Amino acid sequence: MGAARGSVSRATVVLALVLAAGWLAGCGGSGDDDRGSSPVRSTTTEPTVPARDFSRAGVAVIAHRGASAYAPEHTTAAYTLAVEQGADYLEQDVQLTADGELVVLHDPVLDRTARGPAASCTGPVSEKTVADLTSCDMGSWFNEAHPDLAEATFSSQRLLRLADVLDDYGDEVRYYIEIKAPDEQPGMVDALLEVLAEHGPEADDPVLPPVVVQSFSAEALRQIHERRPELPLVQLIPAVGTAPDGAALDGIAEYAVAIGPAKELVTRELVEAAAERCLDVHPYTVEDSSEMAGLLDLRVGGLFTNSPDVLRRLLPEQPLDTGLCPARATAGS
Repeated sequence: MGAARGSVSRATVVLALVLAAGWLAGCGGSGDDDRGSSPVRSTTTEPTVPARDFSRAGVAVIAHRGASAYAPEHTTAAYTLAVEQGADYLEQDVQLTADGELVVLHDPVLDRTARGPAASCTGPVSEKTVADLTSCDMGSWFNEAHPDLAEATFSSQRLLRLADVLDDYGDEVRYYIEIKAPDEQPGMVDALLEVLAEHGPEADDPVLPPVVVQSFSAEALRQIHERRPELPLVQLIPAVGTAPDGAALDGIAEYAVAIGPAKELVTRELVEAAAERCLDVHPYTVEDSSEMAGLLDLRVGGLFTNSPDVLRRLLPEQPLDTGLCPARATAGS
């Protein structure tokens, strides 16, 4: 894709993994790899490779719900366009259906973005089965809201299961998955780990992890870390309230590799405090190019944006970088 860092040799991959283990040892990381010869990867065994972080990457371009400034969010149209625009990651918000499937949708109710039979395409997602949702048109709302960007093909966009996205795009893209309100949707963590075990990408990347999981729920992230400690996790920080202090960052660093604060909370002090604890900073959601430039000046490690092309144009070709974290930089030198 447009943001690909290029191909690497097997030796480079091995070296990068060895260095990553050394960096994380300096920050207290641990764990074993569960990727054995079984065709279905376990969701409970101890992995040998610790969670990958972002310390060797430049700024990650995270397509917020895909290229959602130009196409209906969380659809194939938005995801494919984001890849074409050079996104490093495609973001998926996931909700749990009545029959235990993870579908890609931001809102817990269908009414804003779904069109179709009221019985199937309105109301809470949690009350619908995947079969109910197959008739929902997920693109016409965008044409109604943005007539200047409307395309007839958008009306053919359908609601996607997370498994569909992983199967359709495979190893060609990277995934940044948010589990929505897992404390209110029992079984979401189990469902996520099962989907990743059966449909997750097989290829690895020594620079950027292929799958990242984010949530506002610290409890859910801790559960995932206990069962799959090699998965990179990001603690989202809400816009309401204040930025996390040192004690809060210490707690987050026990299970996460980054924080995802609202852009309004980001200061140089926060970025530096996070880096001291080996945490990257990925603010959301940034559309204005001057805001992007200001956050880049603070040395954030990634940005969520509906317009990946705008952010990509601001970024020069970026060399590998050990990031701001002193412990990892020292251990990797």
